[in-house]
Amino acid sequence: MLSRTLLRDSPDHVRELLKARAADVGEVDRWHRLDGQRRACLTELEELLRQRNEASKAIGALKKKGEDASAAIERVAELKGRIPELEAESATVEEELRDLELTLPNLPHESVPRGDDESANRVERVVGEPRSFDFEVQAHWDLGPALGILDFERAAKVAGARFTTYFGAGARLERSLINFMLDLHTGEHGYRETLPPFIVNSDALIGTGQLPKFGEDLFRLEGHRYYLVPTAEVPLTNLYREEILAEADLPIRMTAFTPCFRAEAGSHGKDVRGLIRQHQFNKVELVQLTTPETSYESLEALTGHAERVLQLLGLPYRVVTLATGDMGVSAAKTYDIEVWLPGQDAYREISSCSNCEAYQARRAGLRYRPESGDGKASKPRFLHTLNGSGLAVGRTVVAVLENYQERDGSVTVPEALRPYMGCDRIEAGG
Repeated sequence: MLSRTLLRDSPDHVRELLKARAADVGEVDRWHRLDGQRRACLTELEELLRQRNEASKAIGALKKKGEDASAAIERVAELKGRIPELEAESATVEEELRDLELTLPNLPHESVPRGDDESANRVERVVGEPRSFDFEVQAHWDLGPALGILDFERAAKVAGARFTTYFGAGARLERSLINFMLDLHTGEHGYRETLPPFIVNSDALIGTGQLPKFGEDLFRLEGHRYYLVPTAEVPLTNLYREEILAEADLPIRMTAFTPCFRAEAGSHGKDVRGLIRQHQFNKVELVQLTTPETSYESLEALTGHAERVLQLLGLPYRVVTLATGDMGVSAAKTYDIEVWLPGQDAYREISSCSNCEAYQARRAGLRYRPESGDGKASKPRFLHTLNGSGLAVGRTVVAVLENYQERDGSVTVPEALRPYMGCDRIEAGG
């Protein structure tokens, strides 16, 4: 959610940045109309309350003197009729204003490249050389079933399209990657392991920006205001909702494994094969709550933490800064980490690391109290929230299978995973 002060005092600046995001800048004009209407209501209401208080005092004074107070009583009656009307009008306008504010995207950071889509994204660095194969490589949707470790057809029997069943070494590979990532982020990167609920309420989804705009991408539990989590970012960020934290407690770093559930609305015909775009997938998430002054330094660190997973697994990747038209609505700046997949001859996203600045904090009431040198209590400020995949587990499975495949159809287990897997090779029937 954007600052009302910013919307009110710098409308041209807001319009310019929203235009860069291909957002409807006319909504800024609508906001100003509603804000003007709200402020006019409040001004009139304040004046009528003042008049009512004065008239009430006059009634008491007149009665005390034994004088006729009927005119003053009549005036109070008039005011009592108008005041509730204004209060109702003000509440209605405030609700419209709030609904509008919840649909406005975040403003992009000055370092974000301008552009309408992914064609304007900027490659920051490329790490690692793709392996040269002396045989025809297989995509994971062929390799996995041939090994007997991935089964898309049986998953479809019990759930439908875009679901997968893992067997044997495939299931163990998924579990090993989860444990490897959690151990790395807690042991080396300073995150606190967290196991949040996998079901969240609508307030949590509003807090991180999935609602109200992207409800069609969520799985809602029928008859309830609960939803399956689309990402652990939602429960982790909202754990401190409506709290005021001490500056000394920041930064807060949390990591969590959760299954994630997404309807993938609007993605029909896109990535229909394999594990890339599933309705259910596992992810290890990284979330940080920081001060505004340190959030961009934290974004670089968080991105590096996600990269470290790929480095230890020996997987080639690149880091891309998303353009204004390609970012999620909550982000002020996003780095996508894209892993090389030889079976698809392309880099594919495996993590998005974003600084949302105070956008989510305003929606969720996430604040902190800065330390003051004079011993006096300082005014609370909105903190900054950051999140990133560390990593998407299913896509990491894809990367391991495709990059470490051998001529005979087996897959070499990356050295860093061998203590978790208990073997150095995945073979048919494994």
